[in-house]
Amino acid sequence: MKEVSEFPTVRYFAQANPVGPGQDDVPALLRRVADTIEELGPVWIQDVTFENEINEHGDWYSLTVYFHEESNGGD
Repeated sequence: MKEVSEFPTVRYFAQANPVGPGQDDVPALLRRVADTIEELGPVWIQDVTFENEINEHGDWYSLTVYFHEESNGGD
């Protein structure tokens, strides 16, 4: 039997729209992040943070998603 740690390993990824026109498109960013989460397979989402940076093109939003795999303490 595989031993499951009481404290699962939390992984994360950060994602933003490409720099330039459309970088401030929050609905597009949410769709991109949702697609990435689906590609990960069965995971438990621990937290999502929303950040904003301002560059020469204006607001540039990003999301960081913290997760762990279901097989790593998600039962």
